[in-house]
Amino acid sequence: MAIPAFTLAKRLHAGETVYSGWCGLPYPLVAETLAREGFPAVAIESQHGLWDVAGILHGIAAVRQGGAAPIVRVPLNDFALVSRALDFGAEGIIAPMINSPADARAFANAAKFPPIGERSWGPHRAMTLGGVSDMPTYLREANDNVITLAMIETRTALANFEAIIATPGIDGFFLGPSDLSIALSDGKTVDPLSKEVDGHLDTLIAGAQKAKKIPGAYCHSAERAAALAKRGVRFLAVSSDLSMLRAGAAAAIKVIKG
Repeated sequence: MAIPAFTLAKRLHAGETVYSGWCGLPYPLVAETLAREGFPAVAIESQHGLWDVAGILHGIAAVRQGGAAPIVRVPLNDFALVSRALDFGAEGIIAPMINSPADARAFANAAKFPPIGERSWGPHRAMTLGGVSDMPTYLREANDNVITLAMIETRTALANFEAIIATPGIDGFFLGPSDLSIALSDGKTVDPLSKEVDGHLDTLIAGAQKAKKIPGAYCHSAERAAALAKRGVRFLAVSSDLSMLRAGAAAAIKVIKG
């Protein structure tokens, strides 16, 4: 059976809630396994994860082979990798530390073709993976089929949120709760579940909904993801491959040791 092409944008634009795996270990098999276990999307984490560009190329194909939509979180200010990851076949991009309208504009420019942005042409692998046989069709549909999520992680980003989320070509936001907690505490603590972070999240969700954009967030656990979904977050990254591996190993060791 053929793997459906470009499912992520259609689901999110239709109002669905999408849960994503989060893969920092640089192994396509791990990303594919998360997809095969039932996550409708899997994010390849290349900001703090261990992926190189060649790994991203193979990881995107592996996620699609597993039946899920591949997403890439790019490193800080690496807008060149935005367009490369899309050329490789990613269906969504998460960009860290989008602090200003200028940052948002640069992100959108790299991810969207004219007239919205300035993405240059070269999606040959994306067309193959998506089953698109002719260039005009891909060009016509690409801007609608690619999801851009701007990470909100600083006091500056909070102050500029309305302008960031209104930027043409930005489809939604993605909360980085740990970094935001560090910023809000002036570097005193890291607490992604702090009351301050939680309070700002409600404001961000409301702002995104008003702008008809997608609220997103990283969640350290499935329980947190389920709770945020009830509050209106519609793209939720759940835990991480390394956390799941550690939890499984710890559970096994607990049984073995009695």
